[in-house]
Amino acid sequence: MRKNIGQQNKEDAFIQEVNEELKNEKIRNIWNNYGLYIIAFIVAVLTAAVSFETFKNWHDKKHQNISDVYAVAVALQGQGKYEDSLRILKDLEKKAGSSIYGQLSQLQRANILAEQEKEDEAAAVLQDFTVQKDINKSLHDVAVIKLASYKLDNSSYQDIEKLLKPLIDENGNWTAIAQEMLAMSAIYAKNFKQAKELYARAAENPNAPDELKSRAQDMLLILDEEIK
Repeated sequence: MRKNIGQQNKEDAFIQEVNEELKNEKIRNIWNNYGLYIIAFIVAVLTAAVSFETFKNWHDKKHQNISDVYAVAVALQGQGKYEDSLRILKDLEKKAGSSIYGQLSQLQRANILAEQEKEDEAAAVLQDFTVQKDINKSLHDVAVIKLASYKLDNSSYQDIEKLLKPLIDENGNWTAIAQEMLAMSAIYAKNFKQAKELYARAAENPNAPDELKSRAQDMLLILDEEIK
């Protein structure tokens, strides 16, 4: 009995340690952690959006106005004028509709809300984004990762798995990150065997950033050391 209580206390202490790490900027702030990847995706999306047909209309006043308005909203965000930026972005979503700028505006709104520490509101925006039809695949994946980061410490393993499993199964650019996040959720659920399996897969993923691989290897050592 004492051994069981001691083991329980050990596991609780370990989960508490993981929870503190989750709140650390390295794990919690997904946008900052993977900003380069997200920017790369957005650049790729914008490049792809400029198809031959779009290129013919690139200088059309309407499209130019939309891009200008989006730039103003981002600039206001950078100045800390969040309410003005949110108002412009929300209006732009309506005007731009399902175009690339309409989609980027919605993601940017979620980012601003997160900067204001309104994570529940940010998560609601992202949840709405992920279930819409005709959403660009790359931007959809970015939204899923961000949404999972907000839900990670207050949702069940099953909910997080349902959210991230499509990214894991497709073995794409976001797979290793999704594996790492799902492993963290498994730790919360005290499913340490599953966590180790996910971290191992992330560490061996050829598409994973070196920093993520290193982090996964560290967690594997910690799990081996702490959970016996």
